Amino acid sequence: MLFAISTFAQDLPPILQYPTSVYNAGNQNWMISQDKNGYIYFANNSGLLEYNGTSWKLYPTPNETILRSVRAVGDRIYTGSYMEFGYWTRQENGSLKYFSLSDKIKSKIIDDEQFWNIKHLDHWVIFQSLTQIFIYDCKTQAFNIIASDTGMNKVFAVNNSILYQTFSSGLFEIENGKSKLLSNAPIFANSKIVNIFGIDDGLLIQMQYDGFYIYKNGEITKWNIAADEQLKNSSIYSSQRLSDGSFALGTVSNGIYILSSSGAIKYHITQNKGLSNNTALSLFEDRDNNLWIGLDNGINCINMQSAVHSYVDDTGFLGTVYASVLYNDVIYIGTNQGLFCKPYNSDSDFKFVAGTKGQVWSLFIYDNTLFCGHDYGTYLINGTSATQIFSGIGTWKFEKIQGKPNLLLQGNYLGFTVLEKTPAGWKLRNRIDGFDYSSRFFAINGSDVYISHEYKGIFRITVDNNFTKASGFYAYKTPKKGKNASLSTFNGEIYYAYKEGIYKLNTKTKQFIKQEKLSKPFANDEYTSGKIIADNSGRLWFFTKNYINYFTSGKLNSELKHNVIPIPSTLTNSMAGYENITQITVNTYLIGTTDGYYTINLNELDSKQYNVFISDIAINELNRQPVSTNIKGEGSFKYTQNNITFSFTVPEYNKYVNSEFQYKLEGMQDEWSEWATKPLVNFKNLPPGEYIFKVRAKTGNSLSENVAEYRFTILKPWYATTFALIIYLFIALIAAYMINRAYKNYYHNQREKLIEENNRLLEIKELENEQELMRVKNEQLQQDFENKNRELAASTMNLIKKNELLSMIKDDLKKSTEIGDRSIKSVITTINKNINENDTWDMFKEAFNNADKDFLKKIKKAHAALTPNDLRLCAYLRLNLSSKEIAPLLNISVRSVEIKRYRLRKKMDLPHELGLVEYILSV
Repeated sequence: MLFAISTFAQDLPPILQYPTSVYNAGNQNWMISQDKNGYIYFANNSGLLEYNGTSWKLYPTPNETILRSVRAVGDRIYTGSYMEFGYWTRQENGSLKYFSLSDKIKSKIIDDEQFWNIKHLDHWVIFQSLTQIFIYDCKTQAFNIIASDTGMNKVFAVNNSILYQTFSSGLFEIENGKSKLLSNAPIFANSKIVNIFGIDDGLLIQMQYDGFYIYKNGEITKWNIAADEQLKNSSIYSSQRLSDGSFALGTVSNGIYILSSSGAIKYHITQNKGLSNNTALSLFEDRDNNLWIGLDNGINCINMQSAVHSYVDDTGFLGTVYASVLYNDVIYIGTNQGLFCKPYNSDSDFKFVAGTKGQVWSLFIYDNTLFCGHDYGTYLINGTSATQIFSGIGTWKFEKIQGKPNLLLQGNYLGFTVLEKTPAGWKLRNRIDGFDYSSRFFAINGSDVYISHEYKGIFRITVDNNFTKASGFYAYKTPKKGKNASLSTFNGEIYYAYKEGIYKLNTKTKQFIKQEKLSKPFANDEYTSGKIIADNSGRLWFFTKNYINYFTSGKLNSELKHNVIPIPSTLTNSMAGYENITQITVNTYLIGTTDGYYTINLNELDSKQYNVFISDIAINELNRQPVSTNIKGEGSFKYTQNNITFSFTVPEYNKYVNSEFQYKLEGMQDEWSEWATKPLVNFKNLPPGEYIFKVRAKTGNSLSENVAEYRFTILKPWYATTFALIIYLFIALIAAYMINRAYKNYYHNQREKLIEENNRLLEIKELENEQELMRVKNEQLQQDFENKNRELAASTMNLIKKNELLSMIKDDLKKSTEIGDRSIKSVITTINKNINENDTWDMFKEAFNNADKDFLKKIKKAHAALTPNDLRLCAYLRLNLSSKEIAPLLNISVRSVEIKRYRLRKKMDLPHELGLVEYILSV
């Protein structure tokens, strides 16, 4: 039982979509053209829109109106808009500048006139509005004007002639600058002509609703084609004959049709099949046979000659494609939704094979039987029917067993099972005991089975001769497990691939050896998946970030050759780790994606060579905005303008080909940079000097035809110029003279200073000698002073002792009664004379003044109220005598000495915390 999927199952050439958010201009694009450099121009609602393959740039119309027409002729881009037409030329800095032609004939332009079309023939450029045709002679710059009272539909340049259609009048030809009626047949008078194409001895005329007509020798006949039935309900707005003779027709609301040269429909592409919009306002075929479509909302580009064709399932019914195969002229697609099929090379819809709902992992043809590995087990596919022969656990893949043609080994979610061909057909024979790990990737070598498990690494098991039991389990330590790793058999060898490279099994040692040459693609391009797939034509396929890769065997040796298809993973929309590629025919391969699939014809993978252009050079000073400068000739920039940004491009518009660039800056960087897709490079803080910037490109596998270069000079600052250097030299000479003179003066002054310093040192030496002499004298004086102090102290002590002795004798005499009173009194009188205070003090004072001349004067000056007795007490205290020692000298009691000391302290008004003796000693 089959169910049709309600989606058109036609493989289409690649379509690039450019929405308004990408090109940042108006929605509608009325006309398209291409210049000699390959840049594409669009007559856009907002102005002239330029695309160079890398960047978009909008040039608003001079009067800020809608741009209706554009035509590139030589170095000029002619445009027409509301009451204005003229041309643009490229300036030295790479930008376009507008020059008006209509200003010269402003009086001839009718009010509210718009110029909808531009044609070119020889040295004439024809501007057409809905009422007039202006024929501009590029040589003489003169105008010829042809007007129509009934209004004009469109002008055509065909077979070296200029034709135009008027409303209700018919078809006219311009001959010798004048109008000549070609045909007023009702079909031309009452219906709009969309385009006219030249054919042998006649014209092929495309009508808006009535299809094609042939005009030959004045006769008009209908060209009946297979597409008439579908076209009759479509309003054709634009058309273009392509270089291969086919026709592109743009409709008002039904997308575009691509007709073969015989009129059969090759493609009908609408919004649900890849177009951004169903209204095609303009069509244009560029030099690479890409078909550009100016839409009512956006811009599309179809790579008509691409080797890649895609089938996109926008409905989600088909799902992600995991497997595919061509079997009995039927293409089978295994997805996460089930198994689908359709006749190969037909426009039929894909049909769901009933009973296969769910995840399909693999499709395998063996013994003229199609096996389907499914989440629910294993199915046999016969035409459009499916028969389940194994259930319970999912089946990953199948491998035939060498020497056992009636057996197949299938890897399951839990180990392995064996299928056997019996007279009744293929049946499940047994499960292999002893191993129950998931076996998504495996290979057989004799009795050994090698399994790659993404999370556990590589295993090797040995099975018995009947493939019923596994033994000899061995887990490899190297190579290690890896994300998206896989294992496959190619040319009889077993290969393992993961992020560290590609390894090959050494069947003698049973170890995996890294293949350095085969691993280089993983090192040169970013790793995305280690999935490797062998096909039936000796190719081993794998995928990296920017390329689809495959190895082929050499013709003269066994060394594998690396080949690349420059299609990046970002464009193919493949699921990492589940990439799948199937050989459909000898040179056609089908690659599954998350939203369908695409096919590649290796024979049509041509490597065109393109030119690379420097599109912009921007310079800027520190903290200032960049300014575009001239890109022609040689540049010369101030030393402050040493930050330079180069933008470059390749006018190439293939969806599945990325341009890569290499550059170098001779004078600073003499080696080519690494290949990169970034279309600009910035050099900062370049030192003064001469430089040559060079850039080359690689599109696919082909280098650009040219190397674009730009010579420029970073000038030295004014203070580093030759004139400045001469001034510096002159200043240096003067400075040298002045320095020499200064040095002479300096050394002269230094010598004088040295002499003066020596004299000063001698004087200092003399002073030091004098000071030493004075120090010796002072020491001697100090010694004498100390001696005198000692003498004074000794003398004072002797006086004290003497007075004490005399006092004792006097006391004893006073007590004696044995001797007469007179004699005793005489003795006592004598003793009193010897202990007379005044005599003792006078002698002491004289000695004290000799030892300490200034003390009594200082203390008297400080305390003028002191009496002689007070000074006497101060002197005794100066000698640090105690009250007991002072009492005999003053011939008073100790108590009286203490009273005197107290009174002396009061007279001196000493603070309480300051001792009397301490103060006297400090004076």
